[in-house]
Amino acid sequence: MDLRSRLQQDMKAALKSGDKVVLSTVRMLQSRILEREVELRTTKGRDYHLNDEETIEVISSYAKQRRQSIESYLQGGRDDLVRNEQQELQVVERYLPAQLDESELEALVDRSIEETGARSLKDLGKVMKAVMAEARGAADGKIVNQIAKRRLLERQNG
Repeated sequence: MDLRSRLQQDMKAALKSGDKVVLSTVRMLQSRILEREVELRTTKGRDYHLNDEETIEVISSYAKQRRQSIESYLQGGRDDLVRNEQQELQVVERYLPAQLDESELEALVDRSIEETGARSLKDLGKVMKAVMAEARGAADGKIVNQIAKRRLLERQNG
């Protein structure tokens, strides 16, 4: 079953069960997906629909926004809003690929550094682009960035 069908099915189940968090989150995801399709229709044709990979990009972006909101609310001492965002993030993460652990990310970064020929922090953009393309939603860009910077500094200094 494709991701869009799964979202639709989960929305119907949330409607029946009365799960307001799942319902509102899935509706928001569907809205974001539709917005992205409308943006792309000017270049890709009137009947264009996102494939699963493109849908995962939209969902990953939404998850990133939820994580940033959680950080902001934690800094502001708004525990009530943190809880809401965390619940929503849990729903969103159901539709994303399993996240790579740190050792897998380090291996991916190392491989990308070798493949791109990166030598210093100046090459961080090339490494990030390669890693994120290969990870396809299974890696948090912030963590990848930290690992890539560390590895490139080690290479530059060592």
